[in-house]
Amino acid sequence: MRKMAIMLAVGLSMLSSVPAFAQTSADQKDECLLASKNCMNQVDDIKQRIYKLNREIKKGTRVYSPQELKKLQDKLKETSDVLRTLEKPDS
Repeated sequence: MRKMAIMLAVGLSMLSSVPAFAQTSADQKDECLLASKNCMNQVDDIKQRIYKLNREIKKGTRVYSPQELKKLQDKLKETSDVLRTLEKPDS
């Protein structure tokens, strides 16, 4: 009986980890970058955000719609502008 309970617990824990693994698939949208959803405990600096945006844009239309790609490109431009502003010496 105890052995069966342990096997059941292991089986349930394996099943619960499948959705988390599926969310990290290479062909999946990054909802945090796209619409600020599912951003649990994500804090990126500006350069990391630029890197992630470029990576998502490279996925192209196989993952994102043209409207979503436009939104990501706008966010990339905005983030790049912020970086340029921060890097400017005070004149």
